[in-house]
Formats: sequence, structure tokens, C-alpha cells
Amino acid sequence: MSLEKFQLPSRGEPLVIAWPQDVRADGFLHFDDPAAWRSFDEGPAIHPAIPQTVTSKFERALMDRHSGTSPKSKPSFVALLQHMVTADGLTDADIPMVVRCNGAAVGQLTCGARPTLAERRNLLARGDPFDGLPTGGLLELVRDLINYAYRGYIAKAQAQEIAL
Repeated sequence: MSLEKFQLPSRGEPLVIAWPQDVRADGFLHFDDPAAWRSFDEGPAIHPAIPQTVTSKFERALMDRHSGTSPKSKPSFVALLQHMVTADGLTDADIPMVVRCNGAAVGQLTCGARPTLAERRNLLARGDPFDGLPTGGLLELVRDLINYAYRGYIAKAQAQEIAL
């Protein structure tokens, strides 16, 4: 969906959000106008080799890549996130944003850290008025997890580009 469809009013004050910075997981980004925000928001895009239908929902991406590996016919979002770590071998070193910011994210997938990614999703989906604000870096984390789940597609696309 194009962000151009949404009219963002000019602001008298900059938009300041918590967001992971290079070599550290904490920091703040400042956006003086809607154009600067739009430019930044286009950055954490899903790799173009991943099928377009997958980019619409993160859970769908996990279901597509991992649903056949679970004994349940329709595994939960939590089970799919845990599967990425326990069976698929995902580590913090495989998540570019975590490496760039010297942070950690795997605990949020395995329920070793609270709130988990699944809990954050549920809070945001239900409009939690207390802890429902966007989590800095969440878009980048989701992008990196989808790219990891589809790393085979990406490698194949890159091999085809080299062959041309």
C-alpha cells in the first residue's frame, strides 16, 4: 500500500520516536516533516525476491515457511516464532538489525524475554492504551525475520541475477 494515499499534516514540532541506532539498541529518531518520515518508512522493506503476497502479513510469512513443520495443523504465532529458533537455527547473529545495534531479539521469540514479539503484536492489535505505543525498531525486526524465513528465495534470486 502506498503511503502517498495518507495525507500527513505538517507539524509544528518534530516527531521523535525511540528507534535502535548503529552499535546500540537505544536511541531516538527525529523527523521534522512528513516527507522525512515517509522516506524513512520506506527503508525497512521486505526483500523484493520474497513473493508479494507474503509481504502483507508477517504471520502469513511464517505460516507459509513453517506450518508444515509443526505437529499442529495450524500452529500458533508463538509456536512459529519459537520454531524459527529451535528448529530453523535462527540466532541474534542472523538478524541484521540486532547485529547493527548490538542488541538481542531471540528471547522475544522464544519467550525468554518479556514482552515477547507475539505479546507485542497482541497488545498493538487490541489497542492497549498503556503499553500500546509502537516499539522502536519493530518494523526492522519484522523485516529481518521475514527475510530470514525466505533466505532460500533470496539466495535463489541472487544466484539468478549473477547468472545473467
